[in-house]
Amino acid sequence: MGKRILIIAGDFVEDYELMVPFQALSAVGHTVHVVAPDKRTGDAIRTAIHDFEGDQTYTEKRGHNFTLNADFATIEPSAYDALLIPGGRAPEYLRLNERVISAVRHFAEAKKPIAAVCHGAQLLAAAGVIEGKRISAYPACAPEVTLAGGSYQSLDWPDAITDGNFVTAPAWTSHANWLAQFLTLLGTRITH
Repeated sequence: MGKRILIIAGDFVEDYELMVPFQALSAVGHTVHVVAPDKRTGDAIRTAIHDFEGDQTYTEKRGHNFTLNADFATIEPSAYDALLIPGGRAPEYLRLNERVISAVRHFAEAKKPIAAVCHGAQLLAAAGVIEGKRISAYPACAPEVTLAGGSYQSLDWPDAITDGNFVTAPAWTSHANWLAQFLTLLGTRITH
């Protein structure tokens, strides 16, 4: 039986880190709702594509518009089995929204599966839910993970790590491992 998964996003979320999990989790039978503060069902958010092109940090290009399929104002975290937090620039300002932080805390306290990638760790750190946990993220988020009491894990770009109910990874380059580990936590079985 499919799970109900909540994705919290916002404008300039990383394109791949929203689109790929949304499509992959939906394809294997899960119900996936994507919300953004101050937006409703049918509203669009803009995404950004981050790439690694030899500069000191990632580059950013305009991505796609993503149409939200649920209302942030009316969601009840208790109605969901798991949470997914994509990266990009959205977590930087989403962490200032107390309702977002409260939702993250709900999933952590209930020990429901939480998948965060790249800058998604900023929401985990702001919610104060990663103390003593091994957490990966984009390297620029390492200080926040450490200051929140987590143990920052510097992983190779295709890798991900699971610690308890948390599955984290450095970037969209980790999708195969990150999503596979999240599917394991969800109890998803794919047979061939």
